[in-house]
Amino acid sequence: MLLKVRKSVTQGAVSVPGSKSHTIRALFIASLAGGLSTIRNPLLSGDAFSGLEICKSFGARFETTEDSFIVNGFGSSPAVPENIVDVGNSGTSLRFAMMTAGLVDGITVFTGDEQIRRRPLGSLISAMNQLGGQVYSTRGNDMAPVVVKGRLGGGRARLDAVTSQYLSSILINAPLLDSDTEITVTRLNEIPYVEMTMWWLNNQGIEYSNDSFKTVYIKGGQRYKPFDINIPGDFSSATFFMVLASISGGEFLLKNLDMTDPQGDKRVLDYLKEMGASVRHTGDGIVIKGNGLRGIEIDMNSTPDALPAMAVAGCFAEGETRLVNVPQARLKETDRISVMCSELKKMGADIEELPDGLVIRRSTMKGCTVSGHNDHRIVMALAVAGMNIEGETLIETAEAMNVTFPAFPQLVKECGGDIAIITEESEGGR
Repeated sequence: MLLKVRKSVTQGAVSVPGSKSHTIRALFIASLAGGLSTIRNPLLSGDAFSGLEICKSFGARFETTEDSFIVNGFGSSPAVPENIVDVGNSGTSLRFAMMTAGLVDGITVFTGDEQIRRRPLGSLISAMNQLGGQVYSTRGNDMAPVVVKGRLGGGRARLDAVTSQYLSSILINAPLLDSDTEITVTRLNEIPYVEMTMWWLNNQGIEYSNDSFKTVYIKGGQRYKPFDINIPGDFSSATFFMVLASISGGEFLLKNLDMTDPQGDKRVLDYLKEMGASVRHTGDGIVIKGNGLRGIEIDMNSTPDALPAMAVAGCFAEGETRLVNVPQARLKETDRISVMCSELKKMGADIEELPDGLVIRRSTMKGCTVSGHNDHRIVMALAVAGMNIEGETLIETAEAMNVTFPAFPQLVKECGGDIAIITEESEGGR
């Protein structure tokens, strides 16, 4: 599927869909709780439905309505899945589910799509084995397919959290182990995502201690309680509209965003404000408008998902923009540092790679055919660029948007964006 965009005058109001990170945490914690939980306004996307199907494979039962998931959880005793568990494209769900499989008295096998089978799991595998599991990669490369034999016993482990998902996985599942767990964290990227997980633990009354993310101690033998919660809007998805407003000069009202929420990508508002965008908080939402940007240096370790969109912002900012300290962006669905560099160069961007980020200078760009590399955030970032340069931009593998933001094209169109989806059938008629 292709996404076709042309230069557009954009502005308007956007109701941001629910947070992917909160939705997946809610699905797993509701499943690990006995009884009925209600998740209101969840993100309805490929990643969310992957998480739902994984939880079903362990024995959770779901009722879905137009705007909610009702979950009947399996509690502290997940069942052995009847078949190999396919996580689709959801790396978050895979990592969380590996520790859930550690609660199973039996063997679980996970696989996923081509991108999932290239994403690293090594430090989580090692930590789980230190906690009494038998976990291994079928190809011996620390990537899926991966086999987990439980039940884990708890204890002590060292963890190199090159992605925060490793530590979040342990934090979510370790309270249900029979014994206490102590994790020595040798490195931790993306701290706000762990803080989000801890927000969930705090709401559940889970006992744990955190020594400045160096040592985390989790008491065993605990239980989760059923809950009823409303999922807030996704700042990661909102990032594309924040950048669109900032580089186009159009005024956007972003609704359904909670600035008190622990999501790390709310920091993108600060990045863009420092670069020169106008940001106002009103009773209706967040109003953002561009008035010319200037390049700055941004430490993006806490906000790796924002790198593609911020790389586009850098192309329209006077001077030089440096996005640094985000090496884990190379370990996402794609190597986002390399991919954004190569695809923006096709459009004429003055951009270069660093080992841990990108350097971008103000650029004169022109529409062309680019690849989204089957990465939802790459596709949407390139679309934002294409709507602000001359010519027509065609973005390949646009179906990847469905992973987190299937409504993106429609919401852009409602704000005046010249954007169209081209399917294989319509291509044949061109």
